[in-house]
Amino acid sequence: MTAPRPGACPNSGRGRAPGAPEAADRIGERVGKRACALLAAIVPGAARPELGGFWVNAWPFPAVVFSAFLIAWGAECAQFLISQGMALAILAWMQALPEFAVEAVIAWSRQIHFMTANFTGSLRLLVGLGWPLIFLVAAIGHWRRERRLLRRIPLDDEHCVEVVALGVPILYFLLIYFKGTLTLFDAGVLAAIYFLYLWVLKRIPPREVEDVEDLEAVPRAVMRLPLRSRAAAILIFFAAGGTILFFSARPFLESMLRFATTFGVSQYLFIQWVAPFLSEFPEGLSTMYWARRSAKAPMALMNMVSANINQWTMLAAMIPIVYSLSLKAPAAIPFDAIQKKEILLTVAQSMLGMLLLANMSFHLAEAAGIFLLWAVQFVRPGLHEEVTLLYFAWVAYELFMTIAVRRRLVAFTAFVHLWKSPRPPSSAPEGRSGPAGLSS
Repeated sequence: MTAPRPGACPNSGRGRAPGAPEAADRIGERVGKRACALLAAIVPGAARPELGGFWVNAWPFPAVVFSAFLIAWGAECAQFLISQGMALAILAWMQALPEFAVEAVIAWSRQIHFMTANFTGSLRLLVGLGWPLIFLVAAIGHWRRERRLLRRIPLDDEHCVEVVALGVPILYFLLIYFKGTLTLFDAGVLAAIYFLYLWVLKRIPPREVEDVEDLEAVPRAVMRLPLRSRAAAILIFFAAGGTILFFSARPFLESMLRFATTFGVSQYLFIQWVAPFLSEFPEGLSTMYWARRSAKAPMALMNMVSANINQWTMLAAMIPIVYSLSLKAPAAIPFDAIQKKEILLTVAQSMLGMLLLANMSFHLAEAAGIFLLWAVQFVRPGLHEEVTLLYFAWVAYELFMTIAVRRRLVAFTAFVHLWKSPRPPSSAPEGRSGPAGLSS
């Protein structure tokens, strides 16, 4: 018997017992293809010789990893010069460059079904897989240090801005869903929502200088430099990381595309799941790097939330702009029934995620539930409507509990409190902020 090629996924149709139900065969084949797609994304360099060999295909992987660490270090240090939320917003922009590039190419080609597949797949991947992975990594780190189960990740008061900001574009997308088009006017509204979010973040003071000791070796060493040298080092981190990511993102994506093609992954499956997984890879690295430490787990989670806000607003706003440019005239993007189902499912998932974070914590059961629902619709795409109903049922439960337990939506009251807090005094010592809150 000929042994299968190393790294290749076996044909899911072989080796089954006679008389196995065809439905089970189809499910097994579907699961196998999706597993192979993610395997192709995770294991670069496993290409056959005819694909160019190991090093030709593998070099972008360490480059992307290195760029992710540089950008993460820059963001860690920047939170002591600007607000953490603003630092994470900058970080999210740099990490999202590959995703914006992929979506722009699809929008220019005017393939609407691929536009929605990539856009919605990326958002569902962030919430359904990214958030639970952060909790898992934080729980493992917590267990190793304290030999106790991590039950929740508490958020800082200033994180209420991200939680509240996430809800605004989600609600607006309900309007887009009902009218069935994405227009240039919608792009303007979504961009305005994002710039309003940045304006609010700009009003939050930087972190206290005492928190520097919580950093790891490299960012801690940078923070001990004089102010000008520190600022220069942060700029170098962002510039070098962004440059490396810019030049390695496309080869990384193309390399993984060759592997996915080798595994027989369909083009639609690649666009909806593999391409978003790859384009979000730098972001995943930085969040996992922070999630290892309990004190940084909230920052890791907010990195993902900031990316959600970025994609619900600026990425969505870019699509009709590029689409209209490709047609050389203003145009609306129409959605058919299938695409509207994808959008509604994504809205329901993100709406649930926002409500779960509205109590300013992320619990073990919530992480497990979000992952389970994502996994169901990942494995069984035919259950989109059922999963959407489950998301909205959970949303209804959270809203009911909000009425019964009034303190559950802490994020909104915390946002009002921060908004009314006085501005920190301008005479504060270098690296220190005044009272935690938004400046008036």
